[in-house]
Amino acid sequence: MTATPFPDAPLPPPLPYHRLAHATGRHRWWRPLAGTALVLAGALVAAVAVLLGGEIAGAVLDRPVGKDGFHVWGGIGETGSALLSLALLTPVVFLAARWAQRRPAGTLSSVAGGLRWRWLGWCLLVALPLVCASSGVMMLLPESAGGGVDGSGGGAEWAGWPDFLLGLAMVCVLVPFQASAEEYVFRGWLVQAVGAWCRTPWPALVPQALLFAAAHGWGTPWGFADLVVFGLVAGVLTVRTGGLEAAIGLHVVNNLLAMGVSAAVAGALASDETAADMDRMAVGVDVVMLCGYAALVLRLATRRGVGVNQLPEAAGVAGLGGVGGRSASSMEEKEMRRSCMSHANGIPTPPKDMDVRAITSSTHTEPGHSGPHRRR
Repeated sequence: MTATPFPDAPLPPPLPYHRLAHATGRHRWWRPLAGTALVLAGALVAAVAVLLGGEIAGAVLDRPVGKDGFHVWGGIGETGSALLSLALLTPVVFLAARWAQRRPAGTLSSVAGGLRWRWLGWCLLVALPLVCASSGVMMLLPESAGGGVDGSGGGAEWAGWPDFLLGLAMVCVLVPFQASAEEYVFRGWLVQAVGAWCRTPWPALVPQALLFAAAHGWGTPWGFADLVVFGLVAGVLTVRTGGLEAAIGLHVVNNLLAMGVSAAVAGALASDETAADMDRMAVGVDVVMLCGYAALVLRLATRRGVGVNQLPEAAGVAGLGGVGGRSASSMEEKEMRRSCMSHANGIPTPPKDMDVRAITSSTHTEPGHSGPHRRR
């Protein structure tokens, strides 16, 4: 008996990124709240752990003690401690997804159930020339616009090779984890926590952008607006590309370049100055860069067929593994992606010329297949 392409028990509808809290069917209205409380508690524990570790190391190494009673590590050491405390937020949100929402931690990364490393590489390649160009333009701006090598508009003094190399090593090691951790918290956890209650992504995208800007402190109204735009662009790219790769790529390149340059300037790494302190001219340059990056990434995602919805697990595609003893063929993957893209556009078109019953492998089985520039 030949199965029809429209089975009685259809595949579950594909989930967009912001709705992945429903991936396992265990969602309850209180789980995002419990998870958010766990994230906040975990962030506090991480910060205290880094502080205590620094104090213990300072006592062992006989570091000087400052007026506040804490050991002094200098600009490089204290910046490294701050970056490390932020980097530890990634395992915190992973645990929140596992424990509070009872779902795989990889669903925070993308609709594929994990980071799509090749796609992340493409995003890094797109971000690098754009961020370099915008940073170069900002260095040429007048002092009132936040120009200058260190972004403060004033003169810059060479840090010296020992401090530069040490600071650069610290930046290269910690910044990728710090920047990606911020993406996991704001574009990952917060977007999916709010998205668990809302079908449209916008109620999830706007609050995270505002909170992202507020987390960087208040500098100038223009700087705050720039951070909001960054948060919105990163959030839209996350939903439109089905994962955090585009946001992580931009954030990592931006912070690596900004803090790498700061490492060459004496005392710049110790500065509390961030994108929140940008002036309107610098913000204008940055917003143009952000819009250009978004346009290029979205175009590239369309050309490369980047999945924007979670494919049904029974199809065995997008790195989720096969079910029923086999993985879907390449033709079936293409048809399933076509179906998911159509569903995302509001046209739920079933895959054509494809035996869906054989892939779902539930009670319906076929013979031969087994069952069930300033850093941000």
